[in-house]
Amino acid sequence: MAGLFDKQADLYLDARPNYPSEWFSKLADLTDHHVLAWDAATGNGQAALAVADHYERVIATDISESQLKFATPHPKIDYRHTPSSMTDDELVELIGGESSVDLITVAQAVHWFDLPRFYAVAKRVLRKPGGIIAVWGYNDVVVSPEFDEVQYRFHAQTLPYWKYPNIQHVFDAYGALPFPFESVGMGSEGRPLMLEMPKTTSFEGIVRMFKSWSAIVTAREKGVELLPESLIKELETAWGGKDLIRNVVYKAFMIVGRVSV
Repeated sequence: MAGLFDKQADLYLDARPNYPSEWFSKLADLTDHHVLAWDAATGNGQAALAVADHYERVIATDISESQLKFATPHPKIDYRHTPSSMTDDELVELIGGESSVDLITVAQAVHWFDLPRFYAVAKRVLRKPGGIIAVWGYNDVVVSPEFDEVQYRFHAQTLPYWKYPNIQHVFDAYGALPFPFESVGMGSEGRPLMLEMPKTTSFEGIVRMFKSWSAIVTAREKGVELLPESLIKELETAWGGKDLIRNVVYKAFMIVGRVSV
């Protein structure tokens, strides 16, 4: 996924929903220690900032240097670029070494990973016993019947332009995502925990979220504009006007586990 999100990195800064603070409190309660956490595919550091409230140190990594340029500085967070050329051993050393990490988080990204490789590294760096890995994502935003009819039609038009086949895991709410870790009661392989993320947003905010989709960039590179002005106007009308602030709900899903010992 190197470079996939570089062109719209700035849109991520305010377009995506905020992860509820109680998620991170519950995850922290599951770990025996609170020394080191790893936020993989950190992007602009949104999840890492919340993790830092509970752990002494956070290693936040991303394959995209452009994303990391927009990451919010924090005294507890060490942002690190992890190019695809890194070996597994180099990655393990960079993160903290064998059996060093108390919590691994992956927010809206694990579906892009080389899953066997990532899970192998995760099992090496997780503290044993007591280390926890949590992956989550979201695939839908519920606004109103009028708006949802238009946005779902728009979403259907984007389907041919999602570059990676694993994006289907998002559409399926991680229902078929491989997750070779022992359940801790917050979702498991084949049975993700279904969650909601409420957000108050403007019409501009929701359009920026759409524009941050990788499929939009991919389509544009092929000469196809999936968000023409005519569609934006139709979305605006269904929203209730560009100045209206709405309460929306993002549909999320999570799986949490630990290494079996």
